[in-house]
Amino acid sequence: MKVLVIEPTILKGEISIPPSKSLSHRAIICAGLADGVSKIENVVLSEDIAATLEGMEAMGAVVKEVQFMGKDKDKENIIGKPLTISIQGSYPPKMLKDTIDCRESGSTLRFLLPLATCGGKKVIFLGRGKLGERPLDIYLQLFAEQGVRYETGNKGFLPLTVHGSIKPGTFRLQGNVSSQFISGLLFLLPCLEGDSKVILTTALESRGYVDLTLAVLREFGIQVENREYREFLIKGLQKYQPCHYRVEGDYSQAAFWIVAGILGKRIDCLALQPDSLQGDKAILDIARQMGARLNWQDGKLSVLAGPTQGTVINAEHCPDLVPILAVLGALSQGTTRIVNAGRLRMKESDRLKAIATELNKIGGQVQETNDGLLIEGVKNLQGGTVNSWNDHRIAMALAIAAVKCLKPLKITGYEAVRKSYPHFWQDYEKLGGKCYERSLG
Repeated sequence: MKVLVIEPTILKGEISIPPSKSLSHRAIICAGLADGVSKIENVVLSEDIAATLEGMEAMGAVVKEVQFMGKDKDKENIIGKPLTISIQGSYPPKMLKDTIDCRESGSTLRFLLPLATCGGKKVIFLGRGKLGERPLDIYLQLFAEQGVRYETGNKGFLPLTVHGSIKPGTFRLQGNVSSQFISGLLFLLPCLEGDSKVILTTALESRGYVDLTLAVLREFGIQVENREYREFLIKGLQKYQPCHYRVEGDYSQAAFWIVAGILGKRIDCLALQPDSLQGDKAILDIARQMGARLNWQDGKLSVLAGPTQGTVINAEHCPDLVPILAVLGALSQGTTRIVNAGRLRMKESDRLKAIATELNKIGGQVQETNDGLLIEGVKNLQGGTVNSWNDHRIAMALAIAAVKCLKPLKITGYEAVRKSYPHFWQDYEKLGGKCYERSLG
């Protein structure tokens, strides 16, 4: 087994934030449904994005060209390099393969499941790791109501086989389930021959992710009427239009470097949109609420080092920020409470348990609650050996915690970053981080 050893070092400098994984998923799906060739610019082929790209190819889309955006044409070093992908869409989607491997990508699974019913053929969805245990009961209930045949694996999880077609109509969903179910329907319903309506029976959580779906749909010519996030009206027989789409920087990934700048020295973050619809843009307000100094100038976000104070953080609309916010809370003065984060127990890991366990190993004072964390700040962490729980966001959050460790931090499972940010460790070193692999024998 290998570990990554991180020497306690202040991070500083300038960093280009990788493209939004959420927007990349959505743009690839819409391009794959468009009647013509679309170009998706500024994409990084993380494992999750590769899974969605392969899934759309299984539905008939053709990836015509992959170009490096920079001068480096070395295809052996494709990981981490921004690409432009040209996609010949297939409208309506038609299944060329009977199996879609979603790897560990919940977005791929929940976005593509409804679309896979378009052809009326039998399709098998596979997954790995914790994805196989993440709930799909919202779709399973819908399939039963619509007469779509399905067969699940052990205990109602993956592999999942579906056979049949979803018909237009009225769909009632709880708003406090994963927004991915709502987005999955919004991708499909414009393709159908009749009009449809999605009604939310409770208040919508993670609203920002639905905003992203609606925005990308508009870019590709699809109109959805949003009635105050309670009802969504979708006309049938709409056609996805090809588009030249550039993916903006990812606030959920920028959050790691924002916290690194607060804990260390000035870090300038490039490629972010100040007016972004991303829900994880909330990192800016939360950091400022805790006393951080953030400034926009000349198109870049500058993060200045300084002390922060504990606060109450409502994670209802930005759950992906919780691991790195737990690190910031652990190194802030006073008490930080993170609430409305219960859904994190069903991510790649139980993220509440994972981040609490690992921070406590190295001197943090973190207590789990039913739906969040209670954190007492300390001045420094001690260092030692921690585990990523095979979760990319836990691995990256712990790497930032190393900035304030008194001794080296050793991370097992550090390779998990490949899921969303394959060049994270290279960027870490660009900012002055010192890390190296070591075998545990």
